[in-house]
Amino acid sequence: MLTPSLVMGLGFAVGIQHAFEPDHVSAISTQMLKSKIDKKPIKQLIKQSITKSSILGAVWGAGHTTTLVLIGFLVYALAITIHDHIFSGFEFAVGMMLVFLGITTIINKKIRFKHKHPHQHKDGTIHLDEHSHEDSNHRHTHKSYLIGLVHGLAGSGSLVVLSAVALDDMEMVLGFIIIFGVGSIIGMAFVGSLMGVPLAFAHRITYIQNIFKYTAGIFSLVIGINIMYQIGILGHLLST
Repeated sequence: MLTPSLVMGLGFAVGIQHAFEPDHVSAISTQMLKSKIDKKPIKQLIKQSITKSSILGAVWGAGHTTTLVLIGFLVYALAITIHDHIFSGFEFAVGMMLVFLGITTIINKKIRFKHKHPHQHKDGTIHLDEHSHEDSNHRHTHKSYLIGLVHGLAGSGSLVVLSAVALDDMEMVLGFIIIFGVGSIIGMAFVGSLMGVPLAFAHRITYIQNIFKYTAGIFSLVIGINIMYQIGILGHLLST
């Protein structure tokens, strides 16, 4: 018999381990690279890089957890059946996303979005200010959150959700999924912090920056193609 504390402990441990899967690491690594050289003191760069990378990893984990909780709620609370080929389609989409991230990282061409945010003046009037993602004074992390959302639709994360349904009651199921998600958030934050130190040097030296850029891009591209091949060809998704 599995006690609630044992179930939660297992969920947390598996969640941390889940964060270190290659497709997760490759996806988040493409979001941590700067396109410009930064000449700040190396200690300051290391501190900033670790902080930013950890936050990006945690935000990715939050998106991943959001999807898993939603799937768990649909499967268990609403008794909605999600067929295997749907999860296969989601995983194929993850492969496509990794290919896209790899290509845009290699060619250093990323999609630029402009945003409008409300800004209030002292006299009480409000208007919308438009700015792009290139605005260094206004950083965005929601791209990592969206990537995490997509990742949560596929792979072993979804299998964890389906396995959790075998537990005794709804509270334990959702508790397991949530604590699994917390573990993945902490794990991804740790992954990000580990990447932060070498990335700090990459942000300072053009040669190292290019090495990291091409390595991250090729890694993401290869993993994405492999997922698409495994699911689409060997898994016969494209032939159904």
